[in-house]
Amino acid sequence: MLDGKNNLKKRIIYFDNAATSWPKPESVIHSMKDSLENLGGSPGRSGHILSINSSRMLESVRESLGKYFKYQDTSRIIFTKNITEALNNCIFSLVKPGDHVITSSMEHNSVMRPLRYLEKRGVQLTIVKCYSDGLIDPENILKKIKKNTALIAITHASNVTGRIMPAREIADISLEKEIPIVLDCAQTAGAIEMDIDLNKYKNCIIAFTGHKNMFGPTGTGGMCIGKEINIEPIIFGGTGSESDKDQQPKVLPDRLESGTINITGLVGLKTGIDYILEKGINNIRRHEIELLKRFLSGLGQIKGSRIYGPADPKKQVGLVSFNLNEISPSEVGFLLDRKYSIMCRVGLHCNPNAHKTIGTFPQGTVRFGFSYFNNIEQIDLALKAIREIIFDK
Repeated sequence: MLDGKNNLKKRIIYFDNAATSWPKPESVIHSMKDSLENLGGSPGRSGHILSINSSRMLESVRESLGKYFKYQDTSRIIFTKNITEALNNCIFSLVKPGDHVITSSMEHNSVMRPLRYLEKRGVQLTIVKCYSDGLIDPENILKKIKKNTALIAITHASNVTGRIMPAREIADISLEKEIPIVLDCAQTAGAIEMDIDLNKYKNCIIAFTGHKNMFGPTGTGGMCIGKEINIEPIIFGGTGSESDKDQQPKVLPDRLESGTINITGLVGLKTGIDYILEKGINNIRRHEIELLKRFLSGLGQIKGSRIYGPADPKKQVGLVSFNLNEISPSEVGFLLDRKYSIMCRVGLHCNPNAHKTIGTFPQGTVRFGFSYFNNIEQIDLALKAIREIIFDK
């Protein structure tokens, strides 16, 4: 983590939080270190004290997630290695040939690719076109529902424009029509207060990842499953329970958690969630809105820049996609990195359909993703760098 005498955290400006948040809270790092040194044992696999302590810790992670999502049935909070696995599990479990699925033109490949795979195997797919700022109209989803519609799969906030979708309105439609809905909350879990109450929307699944706004490490994620949804496993194996049988257990969470759990990573995730709960999700959101205001206002005054998305801090999470004149996103990203030590992401962000929707395919955009650990001074330095890049060209 050191570069000569300069600490890396002080030397660079990290605006790639929409991909993976960094830095993590110090408490996350310390808790993971403590887990490796003192926790030991594999949860649910042995009867000795280290294994028992690991099992207790695993349940405490579910409890922290339950507090954040306001969901008391922690047995229906399932851990996966990332949100991609969670989304795939939902889609492949709930959809079969002959079924109809509704999704949007702003979906990440973690949703679109499994749906395209199933489309070739007899699943009917409707992709509802979003507006150029990334927003979807719930009425357009309602119009596309058929008798055989088996699933609605929608992002909670776009990873390209940051646009927060009208998830509750869409969930109301799915509830009325008794259709399961899967929400991709990769960009919202840990960033905003969740507006979907799983105690009401029992037909909903919230898929989340740990390594972005929840401040956890990579390799952590999962899903919260509404009580009226039955998810079948796509991975089978050891669970530590019902070891006398060669059939997968029926009880949750064991049924969907085959193999040894990433307990050290989940300890870090719990600490990240506890950090959010301590700071207050609304305080975190307020800080990121201030960062968005400063950046959007400053970038909007730079001639030659173009912002994609709502350009309204209250309508988007803490990320902004933009381009500068005719300079390719890859060149902008290279200059920001090498000349100014500003880290961001460029290109298509694993989401070609979103870029086709907003008109930036195939070159993509420059994407800044802000975090609670960024500050106004960093925003101003980035705006200064952008002005210099345009001026030099």
